[in-house]
Amino acid sequence: MEKIRPMLFTTLKKYSGAQLMSDVIAGIIVAIIALPLSIALALASGVGPEQGIYTAIAAGFVISFLGGSQVQIAGPTAAFATIVAGIVAKSGVEGLAVATIMAGIILVIMGFCHFGSLIKFIPFTITTGFTSGIAVTIVIGQLKDFFGVTYPAGMETIETMQKLKAFAAGFGSVNLHAIIVGVVCLAILIVMPMITEKIPGSLVAVIAGILMVKFLPLHVNTIGDLYTVSNKLPAFRLPVFSYDVIQGSLSDAFTIAVLAAIESLLSCVVADGMIGGKHRSNTELVAQGAGNIISALFGGIPATGAIARTAANVKNGGRTPVAGMVHAVVLLLILVVLMPCASWIPMPTIAAILFMVAYNMCQWRTFVRLTKTAPKSDIAVLVMTFFLTVIFDLVVAIEIGMLLSCLLFMKRMSDETGVRSWLYVEEVEEQKRKEQEVRKAKKAGKELSVEEAQLLAAAAEDEEAAMKEQARLREIPRELAVYEITGPLFFGAADRINQIETREETKCLVLRMRAVPAVDSTAMNSMVALYERCQKNGVTLILSHVNEQPMHVMEKAGFVDMIGRAHFCPNIEAALDHADEVLGK
Repeated sequence: MEKIRPMLFTTLKKYSGAQLMSDVIAGIIVAIIALPLSIALALASGVGPEQGIYTAIAAGFVISFLGGSQVQIAGPTAAFATIVAGIVAKSGVEGLAVATIMAGIILVIMGFCHFGSLIKFIPFTITTGFTSGIAVTIVIGQLKDFFGVTYPAGMETIETMQKLKAFAAGFGSVNLHAIIVGVVCLAILIVMPMITEKIPGSLVAVIAGILMVKFLPLHVNTIGDLYTVSNKLPAFRLPVFSYDVIQGSLSDAFTIAVLAAIESLLSCVVADGMIGGKHRSNTELVAQGAGNIISALFGGIPATGAIARTAANVKNGGRTPVAGMVHAVVLLLILVVLMPCASWIPMPTIAAILFMVAYNMCQWRTFVRLTKTAPKSDIAVLVMTFFLTVIFDLVVAIEIGMLLSCLLFMKRMSDETGVRSWLYVEEVEEQKRKEQEVRKAKKAGKELSVEEAQLLAAAAEDEEAAMKEQARLREIPRELAVYEITGPLFFGAADRINQIETREETKCLVLRMRAVPAVDSTAMNSMVALYERCQKNGVTLILSHVNEQPMHVMEKAGFVDMIGRAHFCPNIEAALDHADEVLGK
């Protein structure tokens, strides 16, 4: 079992001066990238710009120090923006702090309980659906600032659909100057990666936006016009906890914890692929929990692993957690020295940066590919999760998406479970004769009935053909019935056992279970009912090739003792021999 051991202590064993230099350079570059992003994401989350920096500093340092990844960079991310904005609107900054601390505690518990591997059970369609949905909500939330629109007074603008409605109602107040600044900054963000990746496009866009507003006759709102910008160091502040506050924040805390776990571990997997490493998922969850607790205690917002910043760290030579710690220290210095300059940043520039963040996270190519190639049930989950995220919120989307995925999975597993009877030799010959007649009729151009079409379809199945071939290998008496069960026997497929029928002449029933990997209590109840039916009709029940998990369940349920251990055989040949003994053959 994986131990909770920070990756930092492992990497320091073989640390060198050359690696230190690479980590420092990577940390500085990532800090420059993180600066405008942290401010933009804080504003999108409904809090002050400095709170985004606090988050990147506190959570970024702690998660790198304690984390289970060599190169993970943590901080505020776009995935949290709409969730945090909703919590702040509903419960204020105090309620957000409580929810974040509780989420941190949940994450720590998840890590120590080794829940890291459980995240893989969340379907890819759900993560793609809500990630694309979050991207759309970010774009809708930034339309106001990009177009310089003023929302009509009195309209609620908490939910995404409310913001869209308010934007449409206030569209007549569009500010052409804001559009000019926003379009120029967006163009810079698009073009800069084509020119060079050494200089962050977001930094160039911020500088360009500030210069345009300062030296051109453009009347555009800046951060300083709407918020009070402070360069004070984050101060420790413990929020007030009470039963009512905890109860009201519990749902938000679980949402933050689950999303933080998903995002951070996805980021770790991406990073592993880039450096050929292997992260420690449970250690990462503990670090994420500790980082969120510290972030909330020092005025920050929820944090998690940031894929884009992590990738930038790797590309610039970062190979140990030292790079993430340097990134946090550099941001601390920037906060003290340059933070007042953040008040000059135009709001359309912030909106343009968030548009690019939304585009980079939306996975539209993956979304389109899934709609073309995935099974219809997966497409339904994908599309539903997407629309629920946009129209309602992430909590509803994940809850309903997971519920629908589970139901569809159970349906698929149920469809995979089958019960087929072996055919007697004369039945095989009779069926073969009918198949030949139907094929002749089809060849002659005769229109087939539904029953005849079904007969040909059944004949084409490899499994049915294998059954017939097996029946020819050994002739079985009329007093013996053999059924082969395939697939897991769980509550969604337990009714398949009811399909097992015996004739008047049947004295012995063999169930071949080599293809049954698992059995649950509902299926066991059906098995007991089958045994009682056999007892009533004077039929001996024999089981062949029962696998380990079903055998354990049967022993625990007392089923083995009920029918007798002697009636459990290791393979079908032994089961048929035992049936011959029972029948006195």
